Amino acid sequence: MPELFSAVDVIAAKRDGGRLGDAQIDWVIDAYTRGVVAEEQMSALAMAIFWRGLERGELERWTAAMINSGERLDFSHLPRPTADKHSTGGVGDKITLPLAPLVASFGVIVPQLSGRGLGYTGGTLDKLESIPGWRASMGNDEMTAQLAAVGAVICQAGSGLAPADRKLYALRDVTATVNCLPLIASSIMSKKIAEGTGALVLDVKCGSGAFMQDFALARELAQAMVELGADHGVRTSALITDMATPLGLTAGNALEVRESVEVLAGGGPADVVELTLLLAREMLDSTADSVEAKGVPGAGIAPGSSAAAKLADELRLADPAANLANGKAMDLWRQMIAAQGGDPDAGLPWGKEAEVVVCDADGVLASLDALKVGIAAWRLGAGRARKEDPVQAGAGVVLHAKPGERVVKGQPLLTLHTDTPDRFDSAKDALAGAWSIGSEPMEKRSVILGRVG
Repeated sequence: MPELFSAVDVIAAKRDGGRLGDAQIDWVIDAYTRGVVAEEQMSALAMAIFWRGLERGELERWTAAMINSGERLDFSHLPRPTADKHSTGGVGDKITLPLAPLVASFGVIVPQLSGRGLGYTGGTLDKLESIPGWRASMGNDEMTAQLAAVGAVICQAGSGLAPADRKLYALRDVTATVNCLPLIASSIMSKKIAEGTGALVLDVKCGSGAFMQDFALARELAQAMVELGADHGVRTSALITDMATPLGLTAGNALEVRESVEVLAGGGPADVVELTLLLAREMLDSTADSVEAKGVPGAGIAPGSSAAAKLADELRLADPAANLANGKAMDLWRQMIAAQGGDPDAGLPWGKEAEVVVCDADGVLASLDALKVGIAAWRLGAGRARKEDPVQAGAGVVLHAKPGERVVKGQPLLTLHTDTPDRFDSAKDALAGAWSIGSEPMEKRSVILGRVG
């Protein structure tokens, strides 16, 4: 059967600033997934989109076509409402680890399909794989069974979910089209919508360690994704959060798991605790909105009913800080890890070698650049340059001070960890100019820069 369109004509239309029609978009995504549109042709189209963009209607249709390229999960038969969180990625961003069990401890089902790191941004699955025995890969039936029994899962997305995005994501990575707002928005939202969650909260990072370093662009991305969620019936909101400096005191896989467990135990760095609680509050409120609008079919709760209103009120009144303090979130973390073969009591690896970087002056730490710290952790072995590269579970960077704190010349500022000491020099090169020291006290900066939705 002849193809409906010519890839060359579609490329030329976008190259010249034209608007792609719905049928053109449906065809090009489907044909690319089937292998009819060649890699070099989709590369050209991605670059045309990079320069010309996608109008609102084009972006909605592009995202829908990517969703329709594969399966769509359905959790509506489960007896509790569902919610998920997605972060655009940053340095030291381990929030998913304490957040998923915390929200699930209030009776919300959290199907957290996560990914691996590439470059300086850490991957949630890489972090969890530092726990002995833990496995990322699960079939749909197994994942659904764990959600019903435990209430939360963090695992790898199956190959049937938005396969067009999987191909296009790999292509963007080698054609300098990763940092393209409509392609970022459609990539994230096609997977999250296909995942089948009822409510979605987006953590859009902004700052040196984020894809979007400019606040206006971060807000534009957040707005585009919130609108895409609404288009597909998913209650979606976004917090724009600070990624000028690393989140917490660690950047590296096992290092970040340790810090996450500290948070679940009622401790941990103030900024990690703050963001965990704020995102938990946002997820609970968004779930309440979803329950009121759509009910909970698996529990026989109809939208607009008194049962829906009662459940929504309970979610809005829930206190996330209480379930960190009383151990309920920790209990659920242990169940979630054990259900995926992990040992929550096992020791976590450390890099075999360590080197301390000391402070070079007295004063107040004025800045600590997230991007430079992330690149240093990557060079130490915590990240990968290619998707097939291995990572070192114990590699990374520990921070001994955060911006706003007083420091003394000669005191430890950072500790570098790795199994391969020949990496220290390149990691220290990456840290050149990574911090500045001033003399005046600094006003505390909020981790939240804005909200959309």
